Order: sequence, then structure tokens, then C-alpha cells
Amino acid sequence: MTIDRRTMLGAAAVAAILPEVALGAEGKPMYGMLGRMKAVPGKRDELLALLLDSSGGMPGCLSYIVAKDLKDPDALWVTEAWDSKEHHDASLKLPQVQATIAKARPLIAGFDSGAETEPVGGIGLRG
Repeated sequence: MTIDRRTMLGAAAVAAILPEVALGAEGKPMYGMLGRMKAVPGKRDELLALLLDSSGGMPGCLSYIVAKDLKDPDALWVTEAWDSKEHHDASLKLPQVQATIAKARPLIAGFDSGAETEPVGGIGLRG
């Protein structure tokens, strides 16, 4: 396999910036979460609207995506990327987030899978 000069230079440029892209605020690793949330049967769209309405204005939030599970009509996937775990933890104390949690509780049947992650880059993430 032959690699041309342009491809080689592009790969070298990406490799040179990866350590910077992998870090969030104050040079700390980024923090991520993803999870599958089950709504009370028939309440998924109402829960989805609540989650989307409250997702603005969270300092340090790089990405907050709520998606419908295509195989389960009551399930949602939430994928988050933060510039630090500290910003994520602080977001849980914001008045709009506390209000959303209170409104959403009766609509949530449970959480059946999830994970904490360390985002290292990708489309839509800033370093």
C-alpha cells in the first residue's frame, strides 16, 4: 500500500493536535455519559420534550443528545460530553436541571444501561 505525501502530512497534522483535542477545560480530561432511559409506557415523547427543553445553558456542556430508541417505543438514549466531570456534577445543581428532574421523575420507568466515558475527540467536540 502506498501513502501519498498529502495523506501523510494530513495524518501527521492530526497526530500533532490529538493531545490538545483530548483535553477539556483547564487541561482536564473530558467527561462523558451515555445511558438508556425507559419512559413510562406512552410517555416517551413527553419525557423527550422535557429533556430537550432543559438542555440549554449548561456551562461546560459540549454535547447533549437525546435520541429515540428505534426498537423500543418507550426508550430514549442520552449521550453527553462535558469539558470536565466537575462541570457535569455542577450542572445537576442548576435550578433548571433540578426543575426538569422533578418534572421528569413521574415519566421515568427506569434506566437499564449506561456508562461513563472519556471523550477524546470527534465531530462536534471542541478541545
